[in-house]
Amino acid sequence: MAASERPIVSRTQPTVRHQVVVIGGGNAGLSVAARLRKARKDLDIALVEPSDRHYYQPLWTLVGGGVFKKEVTVQDEAKYLPGGVTWIKDAVAEMCPDDNALVTARGTRVEYGFAVVAPGIQLDWGKVKGLKEAIGRDGVCSNYAYEYVDTTWRFISECKSGNAIFTHPNTPIKCGGAPQKIAYLADDAFRRAGVRDRVNVIFASAGAGIFSVPKYAKTLNAVIARKGIDVRFRHDLTEIRPDAKEAVFTHLDTGETVVLPYSMIHVTPPQSAPDFVKNGPLADAAGWVDVDKHTLQHVRYPNVFSLGDASSLPCSKTGAAVRKQAPVLVENLLAFRDGGALTASYDGYASCPLVTGYGKVILAEFGYDGVIMETFPFDQARERYSMYVLKAHALPNLYWHGMLQGRM
Repeated sequence: MAASERPIVSRTQPTVRHQVVVIGGGNAGLSVAARLRKARKDLDIALVEPSDRHYYQPLWTLVGGGVFKKEVTVQDEAKYLPGGVTWIKDAVAEMCPDDNALVTARGTRVEYGFAVVAPGIQLDWGKVKGLKEAIGRDGVCSNYAYEYVDTTWRFISECKSGNAIFTHPNTPIKCGGAPQKIAYLADDAFRRAGVRDRVNVIFASAGAGIFSVPKYAKTLNAVIARKGIDVRFRHDLTEIRPDAKEAVFTHLDTGETVVLPYSMIHVTPPQSAPDFVKNGPLADAAGWVDVDKHTLQHVRYPNVFSLGDASSLPCSKTGAAVRKQAPVLVENLLAFRDGGALTASYDGYASCPLVTGYGKVILAEFGYDGVIMETFPFDQARERYSMYVLKAHALPNLYWHGMLQGRM
C-alpha cells in the first residue's frame, strides 16, 4: 500500500479541521467513508472512532446458538479504514452544529465542512434494574455485546429444566428480529438435548405482535405454535433479581407487575441513540438524529447527514438498511456540496434474515410502510436452508469484502 493510501492516525491537537467528518467507525461510517474516498480522491475526510476493533454483529445470534465462536466476528478496525482517511481515535462528547464543529472526549475541537453522523446505537443496560450486575453470570446472558455473547450458548447448554426466558424491550433496537431468533435456536437446542419437555421457553416482548409485516408474521406465528413457545406480548422487562433468579416485567397495557422465575434469561437491553446525540441539538423529540427519511439530510442543519442506527429514519435498524442508505447519502452529500439538487432517495429498504432454527431462515425484505421488497423469485416467507446458508456464510463475506470497502 502506497503511503498516500494508508489511513492517517490523527495526533491530538486543540483544534483540527476537515472537509468531511464521519462520526462512527461501524458499518455505516466505514461504508460512507469508503464511498466518499472512491468518489473524490482529493476530498479531506476524517473518521472519529475510539475502538480498535470492528464487529460483524449479525452473526452473534449464531454465536449465541453455538454455531460459531465469537472470535470469527471481530477484525481490527484499521484493516477497514479507507486509505487516505484520517482516523481520529476518540469518542464524540458534544456536537456544535451552529459552529460546524464537534468536541471529542479528550477535548479536541474538530471543525468540519460536512458531517456524517453514524455512531450506532447505545445499549442502556442500566435501564433494567439489576441487569448490569447480573449480566454474564448465573443464567443471565445477551447476544447484544461481544463480551457476553458466548455466555448465551453456555447457559442454553446448562439449562435442563424451568423457564428459559427471552426478552424484547420497549425501545427501538438494532436487528429487531434478533430477540426471537435466539429463542427459536434455544428451542431446537433443548430438543436435541432431550430436555425440551422440562424447559418452558418464554418469549416476553414489549411489542404487540411477533413482527410488523403481516406476510412474515403469519409464518412466525406458525413457527411459535409448532415449537410450543409461550409468548407474552406487552411484557417489558424492568428488573432482574439474580439472587432469587426472578425477572420482573411491567404489562404495558394494564400496568400490572409480572414476576417470572428463570433458569436462564436472554436479555435484549433497552437501546437509544448515544448520549451526545439525544442530549444535543441534532436530535428530534425522540432523541434520534433528525433527518429527512428520503434524502438523509438533517432537517435543520443542511451540511449534516446521518444514516444507520442513530438516525431518525423510520426503518428497521439493520446492516442491510445501511447498505441501501450509504450510496444515497454519499450521492446527496456530494450533490449538495457541488450546489446541485438532492435527487437520490432512500425507500426504507431493510432485510432481516429470521433464523427459525438450525438450518432454517425466513428472509424478510421490506421498505417503508411494510412494502414487500424481496430479492429472490420465490416466497421468502417460507423457512429455507438456502437462506440459512446466505445468512451464515455469504453475508459475512459480502460484509467484510464488499460493504465496508464501498463496493456494494
